[in-house]
Amino acid sequence: MLNDTRQALKPAAALHWRGAVRHHGRVTKAPDPEALAALPTETRNPNSTHIDQLSTLEMLAVINREDQSVALAVERELPHIAKAVDAIAERFGRGGRLFYIGAGTSGRLGVLDASECPPTFSVDADLVQGIIAGGDAALRLSSEHSEDVPELGEQDLKARGFAAELPDTLVGIAASGRTPYVLGAMEYARSLGALIIALTCVPGSAMERVADITISPVTGPEVITGSTRLKAGTATKLVLNMLSTGVMIRTGAVYGNLMVNVKLTNAKLVDRAQRIIMAATGCGRDEAVSLLAEAGSVKAAITLHNS
Repeated sequence: MLNDTRQALKPAAALHWRGAVRHHGRVTKAPDPEALAALPTETRNPNSTHIDQLSTLEMLAVINREDQSVALAVERELPHIAKAVDAIAERFGRGGRLFYIGAGTSGRLGVLDASECPPTFSVDADLVQGIIAGGDAALRLSSEHSEDVPELGEQDLKARGFAAELPDTLVGIAASGRTPYVLGAMEYARSLGALIIALTCVPGSAMERVADITISPVTGPEVITGSTRLKAGTATKLVLNMLSTGVMIRTGAVYGNLMVNVKLTNAKLVDRAQRIIMAATGCGRDEAVSLLAEAGSVKAAITLHNS
C-alpha cells in the first residue's frame, strides 16, 4: 500500500541522500543544501502535510485549493510581464528572436510554448525557440544531471545561433531561480548585451541579479514538497502564455481576438479559418470557403472581402 511508504523509509537512507544529487551516475553533495532547503519552492506545505491519509476527494480538494492561489501570484507580476512583452515586441520589430531556456519542467514548458507559435501565429519556427537541458530527448526522459553544468547552457545557446548582432531576447526559466545550466546561458547572453528576462518563483534569486527584467510569481510551497511541476509549473505556463500571446498581439498577428495568422495544416484549422473569416467580415460559410480558396490565407481573404 502507498500509505505504508513512511514506514518503509529508513532514517539511515534519508541521511545518506540528504543534500545530494546524482551526476553522471555518481552521487555528489550539493554545494549549499541549506540554502536550497530554505527556498519557498522547497519548504513543506502545512496544508498538505497529511495528504497521503486523506480520501481521494479530500486529496484533490487540497490540490485544487492550492492551485487557486497561482493566478493571483501571476496577477501580481503583470507590470513586469507587460514590460517584458513590450521589450520583446520592440526587438521583434528590429529582427530579433525570442529564446526560452530551462531544465526539467521549466525547459519542457518553454519548448511547448515555442512549438505552439508557428501553427498558432504562422511565424517561422526560429522566431521563438525553446531549449531544454539534455536536448530534445529530455522532453520525454529526464536528464537532471544536465542542469548542473553552466557551460552546457552557454553551449546550447551558441548552437542555436544566439548572437550579438541580432536584438535577441533570452528568457531563463527556473522555479528555483538558481539552476546552473540556465545561469550559464544567461551570463553568456549578458556578455553579448542581449535582453535577459528571468522567470522564476523565488524572489531575489541569482537569476534576478543577471536579468534586465524579472518575472517572479511567488507560488510558495508545493503540495508535494519540492515538486515544482505543480504550482510553480502552472505559474510558469501562465506567464509563458502571456509572453508569447502578448508579443504576437503587439506585432499584428491577431485581429480583434481572432487568430488571423492561423496555418491551414489540417481540417480543423481550415474550418477555424473559415469561421474566422465569417466573424471578421460577416459573410456566410460558402463565401468564406470561396474567399479562403482564392486568397490562400485568412488575412488575405479578409482583405479581399473588404476591397
